[in-house]
Amino acid sequence: MYIDRLKLTNYRNYESLDLTFSPKINVFLGENAQGKTNVMESIYVLSMAKSHRTSNEKELIRWSEDYGKIEGDVQKKYGHLPLELTLSKKGKKARVNHLEQSRLSDYIGQMNVVMFAPEDLTVVKGSPQIRRRFLDMEIGQISPVYLHDLLTFQKLLKQRNHLLKKNQGKSALQDVMFDVYTEQYIQAAVKVIHKRFQFMDLLQEWAEPIHFGISRNLERLQIRYRPVSGMNPEWTIAEMANFLEKKLQDALPRELERGVTLIGPHRDDLQFLVNDYDVQTYGSQGQQRTTALSLKLAEIELIKQEVGEAPILLLDDVLSELDDYRQSHLLNTIQGEVQTFVTTTSVEGIDHDTIREAAMFHVKQGSVEVEET
Repeated sequence: MYIDRLKLTNYRNYESLDLTFSPKINVFLGENAQGKTNVMESIYVLSMAKSHRTSNEKELIRWSEDYGKIEGDVQKKYGHLPLELTLSKKGKKARVNHLEQSRLSDYIGQMNVVMFAPEDLTVVKGSPQIRRRFLDMEIGQISPVYLHDLLTFQKLLKQRNHLLKKNQGKSALQDVMFDVYTEQYIQAAVKVIHKRFQFMDLLQEWAEPIHFGISRNLERLQIRYRPVSGMNPEWTIAEMANFLEKKLQDALPRELERGVTLIGPHRDDLQFLVNDYDVQTYGSQGQQRTTALSLKLAEIELIKQEVGEAPILLLDDVLSELDDYRQSHLLNTIQGEVQTFVTTTSVEGIDHDTIREAAMFHVKQGSVEVEET
């Protein structure tokens, strides 16, 4: 799949922008803080209905305006698909083929993207929250059911936490609603955990050989999903639910003491092992970056396998962060097969045919000029 045309209205620093893209490589050149990343972000938001940079969506709307709009014409294997996302203070409205979608979970997944930005290098060495977000965003693209289950879980977690906070400091909790929320919470939590285990198996399948190749056949990568509850990936959902129920019963005194839910997918993590060593703790910066790159390339292959066509790749100011070897490996992988958007301050030093053949866009102070070929 590829995005043929992008229109922005009142988005970030763009009052109005209308661009047509190459189905192969598109490079946005310019100094920092000119608006390159805003274009990249808008493609991501059009796909995922949320930003990878901010959780405050009012920031996406141009200063002093009431709304912002992103429109895209997407070419998929079965034909042309117009997408539209309108952002306002009242929320978001999404349209697929000009039809408004009642749920965002029905909208997400119409256009698949893989984003690789400098902050993605922290997926390995950053906080567990970053890794959980990575999981949720990637699974959500290929499984609308997962998005629905995740939203249900988050709602129940909030309700359960509210009652724990309300009863904080008590030695016991006698509340019928708390028992109801806990039962529903368990059912929602194990669905999320079970799907994450399945996804990690698929990701491992793709990431291991990719990492082995990038490391010149020297390193074996293992990715493990680590539930804080200590669940076994081989268990059925019913077995997981029974196990989680027991864990929550044991944890209740501590939860009442702290006023929050202590066990569940909101506290789980990923672990990356290279040759059986934890990369986060013992890996070099090069190994951490190879692991992050392997994950992104594995995502491309996984999405291709699950949806039947390659996603769109967004490389936001990341080529300069990779050495020549990793840079070449990335560009060789995407060559001619994956529509790619690159932001960079300069293409000097990037010696690759893929970049030389790219459509070039020059960005300066919120204005985009197309370089004539």
